[in-house]
Amino acid sequence: MTTDATAAAGRGTVRRLAGTLHRRPRLRLTLLLTAPLLWLAVLYLGSLTVLFVSAFWTTNSFTSEVVKVWSTDNFRALFTTPVFRQVVLRSVGVALAVTVLCVVIAFPVAFCTARVARPKWRPLLVVAILTPLWASYLVKVYAWRLILAEGGLADWMLRPFGLSGPGFGLTATVLTLTYLWLPYMILPIHTALEQLPDNLLDASADLGARAGRTFRSVVLPMVLPSVAAGSVFTFSLSLGDYITVQIVGGKTQLIGNLVYSNIELNLPMAAALGTVPVVVIVLYLLAIRRTGALNNL
Repeated sequence: MTTDATAAAGRGTVRRLAGTLHRRPRLRLTLLLTAPLLWLAVLYLGSLTVLFVSAFWTTNSFTSEVVKVWSTDNFRALFTTPVFRQVVLRSVGVALAVTVLCVVIAFPVAFCTARVARPKWRPLLVVAILTPLWASYLVKVYAWRLILAEGGLADWMLRPFGLSGPGFGLTATVLTLTYLWLPYMILPIHTALEQLPDNLLDASADLGARAGRTFRSVVLPMVLPSVAAGSVFTFSLSLGDYITVQIVGGKTQLIGNLVYSNIELNLPMAAALGTVPVVVIVLYLLAIRRTGALNNL
């Protein structure tokens, strides 16, 4: 009897708690969001705060120990040192170039998978596009190193035309990063094109619009938010990458390489350099906010 009474009391407590949560949706929502928001605040935002604060510290030039004295020398060096300015501009340029290339390649691929291919083949094509994401990052980058190396596949394919491959350097970095992040651009564009109503295209054709005018006036405005959403991934991932540059970049340096090289020698300077991608990405997100892209993430 005691066990049955305890079980009944437990069930009653659970029912009362469930009833309370059902009557108070705000309380239910608060309980559901407490854990992830706590994780976000402590681990993510907390880490960014520590990064930003440590950027104002200095390093003892003799012992290389961090001196926790408030100073803006690191940020002043970012703006006054020509090498830092060049690397930051180069990093942003590479991220933009990768994003543009991804858009140019992703549009026809996504149009083929979403509008041209037969419906039964579309899921298989999407799986084929996403399959490279399952492979190891390093394996893909080293595969491109073999392709772009002297005497590699790129040289072999271009030799009949009297040309040679780009070798290792900035071009190789852009090509490799484009390959790595291309699926993140294809997928949102594919989804947008797949959801594009057929009656809009038919109405445009009935009104006498050619294919180019239909693309500019009907397709592009509806797909642009998805393009912007994909660019968030291609831009941010390219801006923060440093392993690809080390493998196929030759002597090229991006901001990630400077952060990595300063971690042991000058941690506050590395922190100051690390705040640059964060600020650039925040500005980028604010710039595309008006396109509605953030609603597609």
